[in-house]
Amino acid sequence: MAADLSAPPVLSTPDDHFLQNPATTDTEAKSILSDDALRSVYEIPRTVSELRAGGWKRIALQFPDDMLPDAPRVSGALGAEVTGAKLFVLADTSYSACCVDEVAAEHADAEVVVHYGRACLSPTSRLPVIYVYTSRGLDLGSAVERFESEFADKQAKVIIMADLMYQQHVQGLVAELQGKGYADVLMTEVVRDPAGLIPNRRIPDAPEVDEEALKDYSLFHISDPPSSVLLALHSRFASLHVLSPDTSSVDNPTMRTAGLLRRRFARVLSLASAGVVGILVNTLSVANSLASVDKLRRACDAAGKKSYTVVVGRLNPAKLANFAEVEGWVVVGCWEGGLIAEDEGYWRPVVTPFEMQVALMGEEERVWGGEWWGGIEKLKLEDGTKKAEETEGKGDKELNGRHIEVREDDDADDDGVEGDESLPPEFDLRTGKLVSHSRPMHLTVRSARQADKESGGQSDKSSEALIKRSAPGELASINGVASPGAEFLRSQRTWQGLGSDFAENQETSTAVEEGRSGIARGYHVGDDDENRH
Repeated sequence: MAADLSAPPVLSTPDDHFLQNPATTDTEAKSILSDDALRSVYEIPRTVSELRAGGWKRIALQFPDDMLPDAPRVSGALGAEVTGAKLFVLADTSYSACCVDEVAAEHADAEVVVHYGRACLSPTSRLPVIYVYTSRGLDLGSAVERFESEFADKQAKVIIMADLMYQQHVQGLVAELQGKGYADVLMTEVVRDPAGLIPNRRIPDAPEVDEEALKDYSLFHISDPPSSVLLALHSRFASLHVLSPDTSSVDNPTMRTAGLLRRRFARVLSLASAGVVGILVNTLSVANSLASVDKLRRACDAAGKKSYTVVVGRLNPAKLANFAEVEGWVVVGCWEGGLIAEDEGYWRPVVTPFEMQVALMGEEERVWGGEWWGGIEKLKLEDGTKKAEETEGKGDKELNGRHIEVREDDDADDDGVEGDESLPPEFDLRTGKLVSHSRPMHLTVRSARQADKESGGQSDKSSEALIKRSAPGELASINGVASPGAEFLRSQRTWQGLGSDFAENQETSTAVEEGRSGIARGYHVGDDDENRH
């Protein structure tokens, strides 16, 4: 597990691997669908009709990795019927495959994106989207038999839901079951509403079913959903039942999902005691993603935590291990792709915005009733934002054009206790140990006024010293703002840049000298003409 690692993982390649060529495979995935099947699965006629109606001339086709072998044939079929248009295949998505890759599409100046395969249906920021779910077949007879073996009681309340690729079979399956006497079996249909009662679904035959009534129903889901979908649905239904179309077997992941929820809460407790939080931007296409990043920043500031925003594309342990000073990560992404379920290889815990919201609550109000969400669609940090704004209005100062929280050294409580010592102690609820670094931004930092006094009023707003070397026991600061990252660089990084190897000669090794300028041609080194460059 992530908490068991005591040091960052080794990311270098062993020396004996340098001269070895990577293994190559002779097998190449090829398209195996017939022409008729290709037009049916990828809905060529409907796509052509919508492209013609929109009048778009630069079209981006986004495929998941497993559908790339069909991409040339699909592109050729569309290009033959949409005359005058230029098509681009997006073969490597910047983030999750379920999200529309507007970044890659804009590189090609695309006017529309055709998204194939599984989709989170999160609202996009800029480009229009045509979704093609790539329908797949289902043995209805076998599905009915498996349902009857799972629900012997004909009075059972069950809602039928399917992955987008099997959605066309839901209505037929419900009709078969109702014909066999299951009167309380309801169907779902697709709507583009990730934050709905059932994400991206609605119940057309029973619109009166609300959140409380939904808990009396069991869910029968066609196709194995991602862990994020199971976690989101776990608290909304009485039980979960998943039909695998490939094996015609039914799994009951209710207890397994409950265990996963408990592990997610352990991650929340890890972030509650973390002082430095990294905000991972895992999507730039979902609407309000940048506003959500800003809300998380404000919430971290209000809680006294330092936050750093990082954009790394697709996540993996090697990328995040480069930031050893970060004690926990929060992923800003869609509701399906924002969860890192298999996080054993990550050195620090990785949570969702909803989990971060719970972690930022006080211990007296931190109550988790089982509800879970993976994306930014339900991010509710208005209270934290208001608190941060109130803090800025009361105790912040203006320094170099930035609002910072300042605690004056001469401002003490009535009992004479100053700075961070006046705050209540915080303990790690997992280990019971006192945590002294959970609120690094509440540590005492010299204010701009104090710095101006000590410099005789000659302080320069564009400070030449990037990192101020503080005295022992004080947190390093950048332009008067506490910086845990700078403190980590100063105290724990073994290599801090060129010249840091010569500790005894630090003053001369860090001296700045002006070098040559201009075009690097025709200059001399010394008096020797042979040394002309």
